[in-house]
Amino acid sequence: MLARCLTFLLLLYPAAALLAQSPSADDAGFTSLFNGESLEGWKASENRDSWHVEDGLLVCDGPRSHLFYVGELAPFENFHFKADVKTTPGSNAGIYFHTRYQETGWPKYGYECQVNLTHRDPKKTSSLYGVENVSDPPAKDNQWYTQEIIVRGKRIILKVNGQTMVDYTEPEGQAAASDQFERRLGKGTFALQAHDPESKVYFKNLQVKKLP
Repeated sequence: MLARCLTFLLLLYPAAALLAQSPSADDAGFTSLFNGESLEGWKASENRDSWHVEDGLLVCDGPRSHLFYVGELAPFENFHFKADVKTTPGSNAGIYFHTRYQETGWPKYGYECQVNLTHRDPKKTSSLYGVENVSDPPAKDNQWYTQEIIVRGKRIILKVNGQTMVDYTEPEGQAAASDQFERRLGKGTFALQAHDPESKVYFKNLQVKKLP
């Protein structure tokens, strides 16, 4: 009976039907960064075979490599990024932001949002690596979780399944953390990390919304 009433209202008020089909407010303004079919818009460093597309998913499985977004939306400054992530037991990966392409090594520029639930590294998923570390995120291996990264001005917010794990404000005039890792905000792109041959991690629904 309820379903029939709703159908009648939608027929009677076309505007209501349009509203019912529109994306939710949370989804409004987001743009996909991954087409589910190829690595178009992305460029892998060093061990390029560590990255492939499998059943519509972006998969890292192999020696160290970083997959940088090089599409037309880059660079990014203020933004809301989100992705669904699934780790396998003992795996390690990462999501860099405000970074830039480099052919070898661990990315020097920007910050890393850690991806790791049961790898030996004590810095777990949604840690702002080397800055604010998380030890017990609300996620499990072999299950999808949603990672969000929000940057506005000097503030960085990292969330797992809607729960805030890190809320960090970078001090004004902060110096580089070291010669190896700057760990400062500026402007740049995203990079996904293939950490080692024993780590297999899946990504899907990579989306971003630029913020004022």
